[in-house]
Amino acid sequence: MSLVSTQETLSRLKQAVRRLPILQNVDGRMTRELLLNPGSHGLGMTHASLRPDATATSVCGYCSTGCGLRIHLRDGQAVGLTPETDYPVNLGMACPKGWESLRVLESADRATHPLLRNAEGELEPVSWDRALTEFCERFKAIQAAHGADSVAFLSTGQIACEEMALLGVLAKFGMGLKHGDGNTRQCMATAVTAYKESFGFDAPPFTYEDFEQSDCLVFIGANPCIGHPIMWERVLRNQHAPEVIVVDPRSTETAMAATQHLQLRPKSDLVLLYAITRQLIESGYVDHDFVAAHTTGFRELTQHVDSYTPEYAAARTGLSAEKILRAAESIGQAKAASLWWTMGVNQSYEGVRTAQAIINIALITGNIGRPGTGANSITGQCNAMGSRLWSGTTNLFGHHDYADPEHREKIAAVLDIDPGKIPDENGWSYDRIVEGIRCGKIRGLWVIATNPAHSWIHQGDARELLDKLDFLVVQDMYATTETARQADLILPAAGWGEKEGTFINSERRYGVHRRVRVAPGEALADFQIFRAIGAYWGVGEMLTEWTDPEAGFRIMQRASRGQPCDITGIENYAHLDRCGGIQWPWSEADAETKSQGTQPGESMGQYHTPRPHRRLFGNGEFFTPDRRARLIVAEPRGMPELPDADFPMLMLTGRGSVSQWHTQTRTSKSPILRELYPNEPYVELHPDDASRYAIRNGEWVEVSSRRGRAEARALVSPTVRVGQVFMAMHYEETNRLTLSHFDPYSRQPSYKNCAVRLRSIKQ
Repeated sequence: MSLVSTQETLSRLKQAVRRLPILQNVDGRMTRELLLNPGSHGLGMTHASLRPDATATSVCGYCSTGCGLRIHLRDGQAVGLTPETDYPVNLGMACPKGWESLRVLESADRATHPLLRNAEGELEPVSWDRALTEFCERFKAIQAAHGADSVAFLSTGQIACEEMALLGVLAKFGMGLKHGDGNTRQCMATAVTAYKESFGFDAPPFTYEDFEQSDCLVFIGANPCIGHPIMWERVLRNQHAPEVIVVDPRSTETAMAATQHLQLRPKSDLVLLYAITRQLIESGYVDHDFVAAHTTGFRELTQHVDSYTPEYAAARTGLSAEKILRAAESIGQAKAASLWWTMGVNQSYEGVRTAQAIINIALITGNIGRPGTGANSITGQCNAMGSRLWSGTTNLFGHHDYADPEHREKIAAVLDIDPGKIPDENGWSYDRIVEGIRCGKIRGLWVIATNPAHSWIHQGDARELLDKLDFLVVQDMYATTETARQADLILPAAGWGEKEGTFINSERRYGVHRRVRVAPGEALADFQIFRAIGAYWGVGEMLTEWTDPEAGFRIMQRASRGQPCDITGIENYAHLDRCGGIQWPWSEADAETKSQGTQPGESMGQYHTPRPHRRLFGNGEFFTPDRRARLIVAEPRGMPELPDADFPMLMLTGRGSVSQWHTQTRTSKSPILRELYPNEPYVELHPDDASRYAIRNGEWVEVSSRRGRAEARALVSPTVRVGQVFMAMHYEETNRLTLSHFDPYSRQPSYKNCAVRLRSIKQ
């Protein structure tokens, strides 16, 4: 089929938009006129909105580090980029992904027109009018036949805060989609739950300066050398000759650089942490004044860890008692100890309690609220923190509570909607939505900027379930993702660099990403797609104030008022630009009582930031009702699937290289990045296992589990221990093998352990 012509598309739009409500844009032009502007490429984002400056600063759109990139412009369009030398996050550094951010926008497989599956089962180009009409009519028909809750959505940590916020308002309060979750469930739900239970709010307390201020850094299930390389560069700038302790079953790049590597048995980290806690108490390293004044549960904690002797922990973890004692001594004697974790903790069937064991250590030693300290969860995606606050999935808009009537009244007033439109309970988590498809309760699904047919645990099952849906809509930059190939309708979206908004990085810093390119074909910014869907659905009046991303930011500010994440003191996007981003909270009271200029010794070159390094809990007050942090413990649980005679190996998963990102939707589009990582899937195995199974380095092997099989190149290396293998998460083959099991509190999948077997094969 040939592409629908531009003239035909415009003609159809001219007919369709006559029924759209008249929504005012910031410059007074009507949305109708913007829809009809053939040069807009984005429902309200005209060519003229591209910045004419010689350079523009934009926050990177890959990981949660939030690096500042200087975009070089010619005639208002990006022609190259370099790292911002003074940006307070990266200080002139960038990883390969950041350097190649613009290149991946030029891929030939970009989604450039809406695509609808025809009667022959093929995707064919259609107009935006047809796509939006099909979207609304088919989802409404499913709701009419099976109930309003039979349609759900899955969003992402890859789009802007303003887009997440608008999506939540549209889907939850306008379209009546009670059930929606995001792919942040796959990376950060455990940390969110742990912080909320321990601190009273999802509040990572640290700043990146803490990497440089600690004299003891402990990384648990974290490999920042690969996963967050600019953060690791900040560690390397540390002038205190720090002790670096890595807790990881694999000899990662970070572990190789550590002063202590605790290469424990997989999923024995909770036992180890309790043993360290016991030793800290026994050796007198507890800050009793802090514990008495600012925590609850210390007696119960002491009783719980009493049986976790070094000898007991050594037998359970495979470490020596001496190593455990040395690690505890290093933490206890440090002037400023910081503890950091990522997916090795979060993606676990007991991740929440493991994260809280880390938090407990920081609290009882008084390592919180001071430079170089903290129990610090490193976020995964560029805007997973934004998803946590603004997506409206697990929390009500602005990290409020759906179950709290006062919160519902507040948000209804902020949004100028009927409070009755706001649900009084959370919708289903990601895994429950997936199970809802299985049992026929979810019949329609809208997937935005994520790729569950690749990334969801037990992939084969997930793909079969997606095929069961009556209607699957995928909204993405690319038409070739594994999920898009299964879609009934594809909505082409603009990517980073082709739209505007804010991201929140791991240290709670809001930063602006700028529109410096025109999106290809008829691709639109997600923000504008949501506005258009609202208009076609018939709830456009609810979105009248959402004229552009910065207008959305002003709504978010009103919703944040009085919350721990209050941002009412931020003036506008230009203020964020001037300051090199601003960490939340920054309330109107902060703006009035604290200097908006630089403090002595806090100059950041061109940036003039309000107190650029701001950590939480310096006053010892937390966000619980009594202002005390909770010390929480639980008995460790056994691994759900142990190796046995049929599947004798234990498979670990994680990041592969600094040049790969998640499902490689973008990084695979860069020829340079592809040169920097293995293009074929590989499996790491110990030399002794290679000898046992007659497997040679570089040959193809079959890796199989009870759920599926995959072929991969053998990488014989002592980075894993005997009886274990490792596969990188970025390859489509990996999640054919993983086991569907979840943390009971966060509902986060436990990707990092399942039983497999290997055999050599001939290609």
